[in-house]
Amino acid sequence: MQLPMFPLEWVLLPGEELSLRIFELRYTALVGDLMRSGDPRFGVVLIARGREVGGGEQRNDVGAMATITRCTELGAGRYALRCLMGERIRVRDWLADNPYPRAVVEMWPDERSEPLTEEQFRALEDRIDALHLRMAQTGRYPVGPARGSLADAQRLRSLNPEQRLYSLACRVPMGEADRYAVLAAPALPERVAALYEAIATVSARIEFDTPR
Repeated sequence: MQLPMFPLEWVLLPGEELSLRIFELRYTALVGDLMRSGDPRFGVVLIARGREVGGGEQRNDVGAMATITRCTELGAGRYALRCLMGERIRVRDWLADNPYPRAVVEMWPDERSEPLTEEQFRALEDRIDALHLRMAQTGRYPVGPARGSLADAQRLRSLNPEQRLYSLACRVPMGEADRYAVLAAPALPERVAALYEAIATVSARIEFDTPR
């Protein structure tokens, strides 16, 4: 399928919310076309090199589908958008940016793999909790336990395994390269491995930055 695309300088994971203020001409045209079409979906990918404004950026090929849930006109061709990130996508072919980025994409669900056990999820939650607690102990990061309330824990368990893992990933303050590795992992086991690697990287950075 052909899809309007919005390259960004950060990675969005399925289930996250995205807020955008649109002012650049190519993206005001994109939003106008989406609103007229009645299909408020566009693709979001990470910029590999370059900036969001001005064009000419190099783009990664794995991203996620965004659906506009609220569009507010701000005047002078500007918009404020609220969006919800959905299915993972993979770009098959970039088309001409005329007048905005477009691509031929395919939905990219996770490859078949062994299911994750509840013990694996709990071990990962424990590791994220330990990371948040260590951050709090340093006095440099105002965070609390990652697991949150009982209601939040029940909500997590009610999600399908893919979305549950993405929700846990959103609790790790990792860099964009690690977030992209989590998003681009072909299946759940590889995503778990990428997430543990990201946690290790964040932990190492915290210890390096913490005075002794």
